[in-house]
Amino acid sequence: MLETLLDRFDDGTVLMATGAVVGLVFGMAAQHSRFCLRAATVEVSQGIFGPRLAIWLIAFSAAVLAVQGAIAFGHLDVSGARQLAATGSLSGAVIGGLMFGVGMILARGCASRLLVLSATGNLRALTTGLVLTLVAQASLRGALAPAREVLSGLWLIEGGDARNLLTFLGLGEKQVIGIAAAALTASVILARRTKVKATHIFAATAVGGAIMLGWVFTYAIAQTSFDVVAVSSVTFTGPSTDTLMGLVNETDLPLGFGVGLVPGVFVGSALMAIATKEAKIQRFGPDTPMEWYLVGAALMGFGSMLAGGCAVGAGMSGGSIFSITAWLAVFCMWIGAMVASRVQSNSRQPQVA
Repeated sequence: MLETLLDRFDDGTVLMATGAVVGLVFGMAAQHSRFCLRAATVEVSQGIFGPRLAIWLIAFSAAVLAVQGAIAFGHLDVSGARQLAATGSLSGAVIGGLMFGVGMILARGCASRLLVLSATGNLRALTTGLVLTLVAQASLRGALAPAREVLSGLWLIEGGDARNLLTFLGLGEKQVIGIAAAALTASVILARRTKVKATHIFAATAVGGAIMLGWVFTYAIAQTSFDVVAVSSVTFTGPSTDTLMGLVNETDLPLGFGVGLVPGVFVGSALMAIATKEAKIQRFGPDTPMEWYLVGAALMGFGSMLAGGCAVGAGMSGGSIFSITAWLAVFCMWIGAMVASRVQSNSRQPQVA
Protein backbone atom coordinates (compact mmCIF):
# COMPACT_ATOMS: atom_id res chain seq x y z
CA MET A 1 0.00 0.00 0.00
CA LEU A 2 2.80 2.42 0.89
CA GLU A 3 4.57 1.74 -2.41
CA THR A 4 1.34 2.54 -4.24
CA LEU A 5 0.95 5.84 -2.40
CA LEU A 6 4.56 6.82 -3.08
CA ASP A 7 4.15 5.91 -6.75
CA ARG A 8 0.98 7.95 -7.05
CA PHE A 9 2.07 10.91 -4.92
CA ASP A 10 5.48 12.40 -4.16
CA ASP A 11 7.31 11.73 -0.90
CA GLY A 12 6.52 15.17 0.51
CA THR A 13 2.78 14.72 0.07
CA VAL A 14 2.79 11.29 1.73
CA LEU A 15 4.94 12.58 4.59
CA MET A 16 2.62 15.55 5.07
CA ALA A 17 -0.41 13.25 5.15
CA THR A 18 1.17 10.95 7.75
CA GLY A 19 2.20 13.99 9.79
CA ALA A 20 -1.40 15.23 9.68
CA VAL A 21 -2.71 11.86 10.89
CA VAL A 22 -0.18 11.68 13.73
CA GLY A 23 -0.90 15.32 14.61
CA LEU A 24 -4.64 14.70 14.67
CA VAL A 25 -4.19 11.81 17.11
CA PHE A 26 -1.76 13.78 19.27
CA GLY A 27 -3.93 16.93 19.30
CA MET A 28 -7.12 15.14 20.29
CA ALA A 29 -5.37 13.03 22.93
CA ALA A 30 -3.32 15.88 24.40
CA GLN A 31 -6.35 18.15 24.68
CA HIS A 32 -8.58 15.55 26.31
CA SER A 33 -5.95 14.20 28.71
CA ARG A 34 -4.62 17.65 29.71
CA PHE A 35 -1.14 16.34 28.89
CA CYS A 36 1.32 19.00 30.06
CA LEU A 37 4.89 18.77 31.36
CA ARG A 38 4.63 22.20 32.96
CA ALA A 39 1.61 21.16 35.06
CA ALA A 40 3.40 17.98 36.17
CA THR A 41 6.49 19.92 37.30
CA VAL A 42 4.35 22.41 39.23
CA GLU A 43 2.71 19.54 41.13
CA VAL A 44 6.04 17.93 42.02
CA SER A 45 7.56 21.28 43.05
CA GLN A 46 4.71 21.57 45.55
CA GLY A 47 5.35 18.07 46.88
CA ILE A 48 2.23 16.67 45.22
CA PHE A 49 2.15 13.44 43.23
CA GLY A 50 -1.16 14.16 41.59
CA PRO A 51 -3.17 13.73 38.40
CA ARG A 52 -1.04 15.96 36.13
CA LEU A 53 2.09 13.99 37.03
CA ALA A 54 0.23 10.73 36.48
CA ILE A 55 -0.90 11.84 33.00
CA TRP A 56 2.64 12.82 31.96
CA LEU A 57 4.10 9.57 33.30
CA ILE A 58 1.46 7.51 31.47
CA ALA A 59 2.20 9.30 28.19
CA PHE A 60 5.97 8.99 28.60
CA SER A 61 5.86 5.32 29.66
CA ALA A 62 3.46 4.48 26.82
CA ALA A 63 5.77 6.18 24.32
CA VAL A 64 8.81 4.23 25.53
CA LEU A 65 6.87 0.95 25.62
CA ALA A 66 5.38 1.41 22.13
CA VAL A 67 8.58 2.62 20.47
CA GLN A 68 10.82 -0.02 22.02
CA GLY A 69 8.20 -2.66 21.17
CA ALA A 70 8.24 -1.54 17.53
CA ILE A 71 12.04 -1.82 17.54
CA ALA A 72 11.98 -5.27 19.16
CA PHE A 73 9.50 -6.60 16.60
CA GLY A 74 11.48 -5.26 13.66
CA HIS A 75 9.07 -2.50 12.63
CA LEU A 76 11.50 0.31 13.44
CA ASP A 77 15.22 1.08 13.35
CA VAL A 78 16.23 4.40 14.87
CA SER A 79 20.00 4.03 14.54
CA GLY A 80 19.96 6.63 11.76
CA ALA A 81 17.76 9.14 13.63
CA ARG A 82 19.30 12.56 14.21
CA GLN A 83 18.98 12.24 18.01
CA LEU A 84 21.29 9.21 17.96
CA ALA A 85 23.39 9.28 14.78
CA ALA A 86 24.52 12.92 14.68
CA THR A 87 26.96 14.65 16.98
CA GLY A 88 25.08 15.99 19.99
CA SER A 89 25.60 18.76 22.51
CA LEU A 90 25.60 17.99 26.22
CA SER A 91 26.08 21.67 27.07
CA GLY A 92 23.13 22.52 24.84
CA ALA A 93 21.00 19.90 26.56
CA VAL A 94 21.83 21.29 30.01
CA ILE A 95 21.64 25.04 29.31
CA GLY A 96 18.79 24.78 26.81
CA GLY A 97 16.84 22.41 29.03
CA LEU A 98 17.10 24.73 32.02
CA MET A 99 16.06 27.73 29.92
CA PHE A 100 13.12 25.84 28.45
CA GLY A 101 11.98 24.68 31.89
CA VAL A 102 11.97 28.21 33.29
CA GLY A 103 10.27 29.49 30.14
CA MET A 104 7.38 27.06 30.24
CA ILE A 105 6.58 28.09 33.81
CA LEU A 106 6.45 31.77 32.84
CA ALA A 107 4.45 31.04 29.68
CA ARG A 108 2.11 28.54 31.42
CA GLY A 109 2.85 25.78 28.95
CA CYS A 110 5.47 24.17 26.72
CA ALA A 111 5.51 24.43 22.90
CA SER A 112 3.05 21.57 22.37
CA ARG A 113 0.67 22.75 25.09
CA LEU A 114 0.61 26.27 23.63
CA LEU A 115 -0.34 24.87 20.22
CA VAL A 116 -3.06 22.69 21.74
CA LEU A 117 -4.46 25.57 23.81
CA SER A 118 -4.37 27.92 20.81
CA ALA A 119 -6.84 25.67 19.02
CA THR A 120 -9.30 25.97 21.91
CA GLY A 121 -9.48 29.76 21.63
CA ASN A 122 -6.71 30.68 24.08
CA LEU A 123 -5.30 33.89 22.61
CA ARG A 124 -2.59 34.02 25.27
CA ALA A 125 -1.26 30.70 24.03
CA LEU A 126 -1.53 31.75 20.39
CA THR A 127 0.45 34.97 20.93
CA THR A 128 3.04 33.22 23.07
CA GLY A 129 3.42 30.42 20.54
CA LEU A 130 4.06 32.85 17.70
CA VAL A 131 6.76 34.64 19.71
CA LEU A 132 8.32 31.28 20.63
CA THR A 133 8.40 30.30 16.96
CA LEU A 134 10.03 33.58 15.88
CA VAL A 135 12.72 33.33 18.57
CA ALA A 136 13.35 29.69 17.63
CA GLN A 137 13.86 30.71 13.99
CA ALA A 138 16.24 33.49 15.05
CA SER A 139 18.13 30.92 17.14
CA LEU A 140 18.36 28.47 14.26
CA ARG A 141 19.31 30.70 11.33
CA GLY A 142 19.08 34.32 12.48
CA ALA A 143 20.65 36.79 14.86
CA LEU A 144 20.71 34.39 17.82
CA ALA A 145 22.33 31.53 15.88
CA PRO A 146 25.96 32.51 16.76
CA ALA A 147 25.16 32.46 20.48
CA ARG A 148 23.46 29.09 20.13
CA GLU A 149 26.45 27.67 18.24
CA VAL A 150 28.91 28.89 20.88
CA LEU A 151 26.91 27.37 23.75
CA SER A 152 26.31 24.13 21.85
CA GLY A 153 30.01 23.74 21.14
CA LEU A 154 31.08 23.88 24.78
CA TRP A 155 30.57 20.14 25.36
CA LEU A 156 29.91 17.81 22.45
CA ILE A 157 29.25 14.08 22.26
CA GLU A 158 29.79 11.86 19.25
CA GLY A 159 26.86 10.18 17.54
CA GLY A 160 26.24 6.43 17.50
CA ASP A 161 26.75 4.24 20.54
CA ALA A 162 28.25 7.12 22.52
CA ARG A 163 24.89 8.90 22.38
CA ASN A 164 22.75 5.83 23.07
CA LEU A 165 21.72 5.58 26.72
CA LEU A 166 20.82 1.90 26.38
CA THR A 167 24.35 1.07 25.20
CA PHE A 168 25.76 3.06 28.10
CA LEU A 169 23.55 1.19 30.59
CA GLY A 170 23.96 -2.18 28.90
CA LEU A 171 20.20 -2.70 28.49
CA GLY A 172 18.37 -4.39 25.62
CA GLU A 173 14.92 -3.73 24.17
CA LYS A 174 13.26 -6.59 26.10
CA GLN A 175 14.55 -5.31 29.43
CA VAL A 176 13.42 -1.78 28.60
CA ILE A 177 9.99 -3.04 27.53
CA GLY A 178 9.60 -4.76 30.91
CA ILE A 179 10.64 -1.63 32.80
CA ALA A 180 8.35 0.58 30.68
CA ALA A 181 5.40 -1.79 31.18
CA ALA A 182 5.94 -1.70 34.95
CA ALA A 183 6.22 2.09 34.88
CA LEU A 184 3.04 2.38 32.83
CA THR A 185 1.17 0.12 35.26
CA ALA A 186 2.39 2.14 38.25
CA SER A 187 1.41 5.39 36.49
CA VAL A 188 -2.10 4.10 35.80
CA ILE A 189 -2.44 3.09 39.46
CA LEU A 190 -1.35 6.59 40.50
CA ALA A 191 -3.87 8.06 38.07
CA ARG A 192 -6.72 6.00 39.47
CA ARG A 193 -5.75 6.87 43.04
CA THR A 194 -5.80 10.56 42.15
CA LYS A 195 -9.22 10.11 40.50
CA VAL A 196 -8.16 10.66 36.88
CA LYS A 197 -10.98 9.70 34.51
CA ALA A 198 -10.59 6.52 32.50
CA THR A 199 -10.98 8.46 29.25
CA HIS A 200 -8.13 10.76 30.27
CA ILE A 201 -5.92 7.75 31.00
CA PHE A 202 -6.73 6.31 27.59
CA ALA A 203 -6.01 9.67 25.94
CA ALA A 204 -2.65 9.98 27.73
CA THR A 205 -1.74 6.52 26.44
CA ALA A 206 -2.71 7.69 22.95
CA VAL A 207 -0.27 10.62 23.31
CA GLY A 208 2.50 8.06 23.77
CA GLY A 209 1.11 6.03 20.89
CA ALA A 210 1.32 9.07 18.61
CA ILE A 211 5.06 9.25 19.28
CA MET A 212 5.42 5.65 18.12
CA LEU A 213 3.29 6.29 15.02
CA GLY A 214 5.54 9.16 14.02
CA TRP A 215 8.68 7.02 14.24
CA VAL A 216 7.13 4.02 12.49
CA PHE A 217 5.51 6.00 9.65
CA THR A 218 8.62 8.00 8.79
CA TYR A 219 10.80 4.88 9.02
CA ALA A 220 8.49 2.96 6.68
CA ILE A 221 8.55 5.80 4.15
CA ALA A 222 12.34 6.09 4.44
CA GLN A 223 12.67 2.36 3.72
CA THR A 224 10.41 2.53 0.68
CA SER A 225 11.36 5.86 -0.88
CA PHE A 226 14.18 6.30 -3.38
CA ASP A 227 14.99 9.66 -1.80
CA VAL A 228 16.63 10.29 1.57
CA VAL A 229 13.89 10.68 4.20
CA ALA A 230 14.71 11.61 7.79
CA VAL A 231 13.36 9.19 10.37
CA SER A 232 11.68 11.36 12.99
CA SER A 233 8.65 11.75 15.21
CA VAL A 234 6.59 14.38 16.99
CA THR A 235 8.36 17.65 17.78
CA PHE A 236 7.13 21.21 17.61
CA THR A 237 9.65 24.05 17.53
CA GLY A 238 11.40 22.92 14.34
CA PRO A 239 8.23 22.10 12.36
CA SER A 240 6.51 25.26 13.63
CA THR A 241 9.36 27.49 12.45
CA ASP A 242 9.60 25.70 9.10
CA THR A 243 5.84 26.00 8.55
CA LEU A 244 5.65 29.65 9.58
CA MET A 245 8.73 30.72 7.61
CA GLY A 246 7.54 28.72 4.62
CA LEU A 247 4.20 30.49 4.66
CA VAL A 248 5.92 33.88 5.02
CA ASN A 249 8.83 33.44 2.60
CA GLU A 250 7.82 30.78 0.06
CA THR A 251 5.09 30.73 -2.57
CA ASP A 252 5.32 26.92 -2.61
CA LEU A 253 5.67 25.47 0.88
CA PRO A 254 8.05 22.46 0.90
CA LEU A 255 5.98 19.51 2.07
CA GLY A 256 7.07 17.13 4.80
CA PHE A 257 6.09 15.40 8.02
CA GLY A 258 6.29 18.56 10.14
CA VAL A 259 4.15 20.57 7.72
CA GLY A 260 1.30 18.13 8.27
CA LEU A 261 1.96 17.66 11.98
CA VAL A 262 1.40 21.23 13.17
CA PRO A 263 -2.01 21.81 11.51
CA GLY A 264 -2.98 18.24 12.40
CA VAL A 265 -2.43 18.92 16.10
CA PHE A 266 -4.32 22.21 15.84
CA VAL A 267 -7.32 20.61 14.13
CA GLY A 268 -7.34 17.61 16.47
CA SER A 269 -7.28 19.80 19.56
CA ALA A 270 -9.98 22.09 18.16
CA LEU A 271 -12.27 19.18 17.34
CA MET A 272 -11.85 17.69 20.81
CA ALA A 273 -12.45 21.06 22.49
CA ILE A 274 -15.62 21.61 20.47
CA ALA A 275 -16.85 18.06 21.12
CA THR A 276 -16.34 18.43 24.88
CA LYS A 277 -17.62 22.04 24.92
CA GLU A 278 -14.31 23.35 26.26
CA ALA A 279 -13.58 25.83 23.46
CA LYS A 280 -13.68 29.45 24.60
CA ILE A 281 -11.84 32.70 23.96
CA GLN A 282 -9.26 33.55 26.64
CA ARG A 283 -7.27 36.79 26.67
CA PHE A 284 -4.53 38.40 28.72
CA GLY A 285 -5.76 40.01 31.92
CA PRO A 286 -4.58 41.44 35.25
CA ASP A 287 -3.85 37.93 36.57
CA THR A 288 -2.11 36.87 33.35
CA PRO A 289 0.55 39.52 32.69
CA MET A 290 1.66 39.48 29.07
CA GLU A 291 5.31 40.29 29.85
CA TRP A 292 5.84 36.98 31.66
CA TYR A 293 4.43 35.04 28.73
CA LEU A 294 6.71 36.83 26.27
CA VAL A 295 9.82 36.26 28.39
CA GLY A 296 8.84 32.62 28.75
CA ALA A 297 8.32 32.30 25.00
CA ALA A 298 11.77 33.76 24.30
CA LEU A 299 13.43 31.39 26.78
CA MET A 300 11.65 28.39 25.27
CA GLY A 301 12.37 29.43 21.69
CA PHE A 302 16.11 29.74 22.28
CA GLY A 303 16.25 26.89 24.79
CA SER A 304 14.51 24.37 22.53
CA MET A 305 16.91 25.00 19.64
CA LEU A 306 19.85 24.78 22.03
CA ALA A 307 18.58 21.60 23.68
CA GLY A 308 17.78 19.87 20.38
CA GLY A 309 14.03 19.83 20.89
CA CYS A 310 11.08 20.86 23.03
CA ALA A 311 9.42 19.00 25.90
CA VAL A 312 7.88 16.60 23.38
CA GLY A 313 10.60 16.56 20.70
CA ALA A 314 13.39 15.90 23.17
CA GLY A 315 11.45 14.64 26.17
CA MET A 316 9.07 12.22 24.45
CA SER A 317 10.39 11.46 20.95
CA GLY A 318 14.09 11.62 21.84
CA GLY A 319 13.49 10.04 25.23
CA SER A 320 11.62 7.09 23.73
CA ILE A 321 14.69 6.11 21.67
CA PHE A 322 17.02 6.72 24.64
CA SER A 323 19.14 9.51 23.27
CA ILE A 324 21.45 10.63 26.09
CA THR A 325 21.12 14.29 25.16
CA ALA A 326 17.32 14.00 25.08
CA TRP A 327 17.15 12.45 28.55
CA LEU A 328 19.58 15.07 29.88
CA ALA A 329 17.54 17.86 28.28
CA VAL A 330 14.22 16.73 29.74
CA PHE A 331 15.84 16.21 33.15
CA CYS A 332 17.10 19.80 33.05
CA MET A 333 13.65 20.96 31.90
CA TRP A 334 12.24 19.39 35.05
CA ILE A 335 14.89 21.06 37.23
CA GLY A 336 14.48 24.48 35.63
CA ALA A 337 10.70 24.31 35.81
CA MET A 338 10.58 23.15 39.42
CA VAL A 339 12.97 25.88 40.58
CA ALA A 340 11.05 28.54 38.62
CA SER A 341 7.76 27.24 39.98
CA ARG A 342 9.00 27.47 43.56
CA VAL A 343 10.31 31.00 43.00
CA GLN A 344 7.06 32.01 41.32
CA SER A 345 5.01 30.46 44.12
CA ASN A 346 7.01 32.27 46.77
CA SER A 347 6.52 35.56 44.92
CA ARG A 348 2.79 34.73 44.69
CA GLN A 349 2.62 34.87 40.92
CA PRO A 350 -0.61 33.31 39.60
CA GLN A 351 -0.51 29.72 38.30
CA VAL A 352 -2.88 29.73 35.34
CA ALA A 353 -3.13 27.20 32.53
